Amino acid sequence: MESQSGTSPPETPKRSPFTGIFHKLKSNLVFRSKLSEINGAMGDLGTYIPIVLALTLAKNLDLGTTLIFTGIYNAVTGAVYGVPMPVQPMKSIAAVAISSTAEEFGIPEIMAAGICTGGILFVLGVSGLMQFVFNIIPLSVVRGIQLSQGLAFAMSAVKYIRKEQNFSKSKSVGDRPWLGLDGLVLALVCVLFIVLVNGDGEEEEEEEGERNGSRRKRVSIIRKVISNVPSALLIFLLGVVLAFIRKPSIVHDIKFGPSKIKLVRMDKKAWKNGFLKGTIPQLPLSVLNSVVAVCKLSYDLFPEKKFSATSVSMTVGLMNMVGCWFGAMPTCHGAGGLAGQYKFGGRSGGCVALLGVAKLVLGLVLGSSLVGIMDKFPVGVLGALLLFAGIELAMAARDMNTKGDAFVMLVCTAVSLGSNAAIGFVVGIVLYVVLWMRNYGRVKPTNLPVQVDQHP
Repeated sequence: MESQSGTSPPETPKRSPFTGIFHKLKSNLVFRSKLSEINGAMGDLGTYIPIVLALTLAKNLDLGTTLIFTGIYNAVTGAVYGVPMPVQPMKSIAAVAISSTAEEFGIPEIMAAGICTGGILFVLGVSGLMQFVFNIIPLSVVRGIQLSQGLAFAMSAVKYIRKEQNFSKSKSVGDRPWLGLDGLVLALVCVLFIVLVNGDGEEEEEEEGERNGSRRKRVSIIRKVISNVPSALLIFLLGVVLAFIRKPSIVHDIKFGPSKIKLVRMDKKAWKNGFLKGTIPQLPLSVLNSVVAVCKLSYDLFPEKKFSATSVSMTVGLMNMVGCWFGAMPTCHGAGGLAGQYKFGGRSGGCVALLGVAKLVLGLVLGSSLVGIMDKFPVGVLGALLLFAGIELAMAARDMNTKGDAFVMLVCTAVSLGSNAAIGFVVGIVLYVVLWMRNYGRVKPTNLPVQVDQHP
């Protein structure tokens, strides 16, 4: 159709679908604040390092291969989701492996368990069942799982700080000495330093009074400078330096070059034991903490970011259906890792993408020779990082304002801590249903004043 002047209106250029994808990736990976994002990338190491180190020392897990694959996972999930989505070890599978002999549950069984768990999660995601589960689970039950996981992390952190650890046997081996390069004083100083820099984790807004008056303005500037200090990054670098000081011969043990990636052979016995001893206890935890709780927490922290439980379940499935064939540690997402990275400043996918690039470079350049450095990394310092990750996750439960919701949440938490998350979840669901049936049809009291008819 021509205009009145006789000329055709200019055509709107068609937008390439690749342009939209590129724009989304750029938005997901952009740093909100460089120092904060780098600092946030360290927030999940308190969970990652101990479990990876334990599996490496106890089961000869190929650390170089694990770093390469988990680095790729970090980069991809950061680009896809645009939030500091963590990549964590599957804890139940790791716990079974560490507590068993190599003949009962070795590398083939670990990888078989990871592949089976990933395959089931992928099917749940593709079929839409995971989204259905996500939609029907009461928030009070999810908060109970989050609170139990957060407290479990915090209690593990206190154990790391107070006791010396033998990760290869997953047990404490005595009280930590007060002084030394991995002493109690060092760990407590790290904890106090994080509190001084990060406070309670609440983002502070500039008050009106702080904009007026030179003294108050100086105090505000000092407070702002302190809050921008990358506490987790500095503590991690301190740990690396102390590792070399504790064992200078580590330098001679370093060999350049990646590990040789090869397929893991799994026979029928490995598949059977992997499924029965690894997949069955891991699956409930993966569904609840790696998918449902992660999505709930992400919606709380980043309401502008939209992604479904379906996609999260599928990414967890794909990670393990690929990497475990080559000996990479079974991995998942986790609400604790997300909370930890958020606590220390992670606000975008660029946070975990940066961590992924660092893992990938270390895996390609140093490979499995990093075991010596990780083995001498001060455990008390790891405990300081893990403590705040656990507390941040537990903090999500503070929105349970009614007595009924708090009751369900606390019972679910108590049972989860006393047994496991799967039993706690079942108890929480049953309790929620019983309370709903008990209160069905009741009229809830209101605080509205009673109107009295003034006419006779």
